[in-house]
Amino acid sequence: MTEQSAKLNFGSTNAGLEMRSGTLGPDVIDVTSLYKQGGVFTYDPGFSSTASCESKITYIDGDEGILLHRGYPIDQLAERGDYLETCYLLLYGELPTQREKDDFVYRVTRHTMIHEQMSRFFTGFRRDAHPMAVMCGSVGALSAFYHDSTDIADPHQRMVASLRMVAKMPTIAAMAYKYHIGQPFVYPRNDLSYAENFLHMCFAVPCEPYRINPVLARAMDRIFILHADHEQNASTSTVRLAGSSGANPFACVAAGIACLWGPAHGGANEAALNMLMEIGSKDRIPEFIARAKDKNDPFRLMGFGHRVYKNYDPRAKIMQQTCHEVLDELGIKDDPLLEVAMELERIALTDEYFIEKKLYPNVDFYSGITLKALGFPTTMFTVLFAVARTVGWIAQWKEMIEDPHQRIGRPRQLYTGAPMRDYVSPEERG
Repeated sequence: MTEQSAKLNFGSTNAGLEMRSGTLGPDVIDVTSLYKQGGVFTYDPGFSSTASCESKITYIDGDEGILLHRGYPIDQLAERGDYLETCYLLLYGELPTQREKDDFVYRVTRHTMIHEQMSRFFTGFRRDAHPMAVMCGSVGALSAFYHDSTDIADPHQRMVASLRMVAKMPTIAAMAYKYHIGQPFVYPRNDLSYAENFLHMCFAVPCEPYRINPVLARAMDRIFILHADHEQNASTSTVRLAGSSGANPFACVAAGIACLWGPAHGGANEAALNMLMEIGSKDRIPEFIARAKDKNDPFRLMGFGHRVYKNYDPRAKIMQQTCHEVLDELGIKDDPLLEVAMELERIALTDEYFIEKKLYPNVDFYSGITLKALGFPTTMFTVLFAVARTVGWIAQWKEMIEDPHQRIGRPRQLYTGAPMRDYVSPEERG
């Protein structure tokens, strides 16, 4: 990392600030000493120009449509690897050897069961509770069941907590789903892969055998890879902020789940599917395109554009391919939602309005159709996102805890409220 310097002049202050360069991406100006030098803060709502931390995990170039995990392009990981291999990469920094991978898979697999008392924890929720509400409560409760992995100062306990979160999240998600639809819980099986196990826990029933379709299992695994980590997004930043206070990892991930629940973040694929259903057929697309272009119409196309990507979302290309594979395998040849999606994509890639505004299809555009075809209701879409993103949250949390320079997060503000004033007794108030 090279260091340069920058100067900021305002009033009578000439502040000297360090500039830092990363491996890839834009340089940053270190404003840590700005308040001390000049008595001012920086103002950046939404953190659109602020690097909140230093990280070696994920790199995004939004202008070029690039997403790297530890230097590896997302398309290579999704097409040639599997989810647990990606988990190992995010957690430990390198792709595993075959021996390391076998050991990691073994350890994750043997942690997939949850404490039996937790199964009774689910009955405290109403039957019609949203699965994400159940996830928030259940994951937060893990710290009450696994006291031997909450000491964040102990490297061994951090490792055990990491394994437990990656292993148990699919089990908890499947239990939330089963409880939501009124079916009995299905226990994990050690002879199945990560994605196979999840599908089995979600869709198997005691009264008949469940046959795992390898095409669908591979699609599920690929969906997990595509959502594993995405740099300092809202939920990851939430996990880091919670973790900066010294909170245990289960509480931090529960905070991340709560943030992910928001429709502007994890709920985007559900919103995209609902939009496709609202449009309904190809002949109605011109009407909705016109509405999207009308500044006075509140309607907007969901699944297009991205806060970071100003080019085609690299995950969307893989998700489109996966979507077709699933629909072909299930014999869904004339899906009206897919027809609408394909026509919308064609328009978005050729229409000057969309090109000028860089409103390219993102990963949420196709993932909703795929998840629906796999058999999941829309209420489970964000839950599946949480399952996939858990390893990213844990990797980012682990990196932050092991950073000797990390401090508790404490943003400042631009105060625009009332100036200082004296208290007036009730009888004297006009």
